[in-house]
Amino acid sequence: MPLPRPEPGLVIRYDYLWTDDAGSARASGKERPACLVATLDDEADPQLVVILPITHSRPRAGTVGIEIPQAVAEKLGLDEARSWIIVSEANVDFWPNAGLAPIPGKRSTYAYGFLPPTLFENAKGRFTALLTERRAKFVRR
Repeated sequence: MPLPRPEPGLVIRYDYLWTDDAGSARASGKERPACLVATLDDEADPQLVVILPITHSRPRAGTVGIEIPQAVAEKLGLDEARSWIIVSEANVDFWPNAGLAPIPGKRSTYAYGFLPPTLFENAKGRFTALLTERRAKFVRR
């Protein structure tokens, strides 16, 4: 199956590298669901994308997250544990990239689907606000 087009709101499986880990010179992170929040320079090939992590860990001090409603998690095929989209940090990477991974148990499938528009706009808006306030962190992959 070919890779999906990089579109905002797409939830992918990605080797996300946390900003705290990038500071320790790690080159890779942990495969997890992640959300494309923006595509940059649509004419470029490869294209740059901004990716937000999805985690089971409740946001801690200094981290901002939006909980994914259980019904949305089920529709995407995520597990039953509570999950959050972290909007206070992101990876910036090329598309396609070596961090893309197939969904466990679904060989050659790299995307879970799309966030519902309201949830996506909420995540994008919070991320954009933190970016404007210079409170969002990035790892350039």
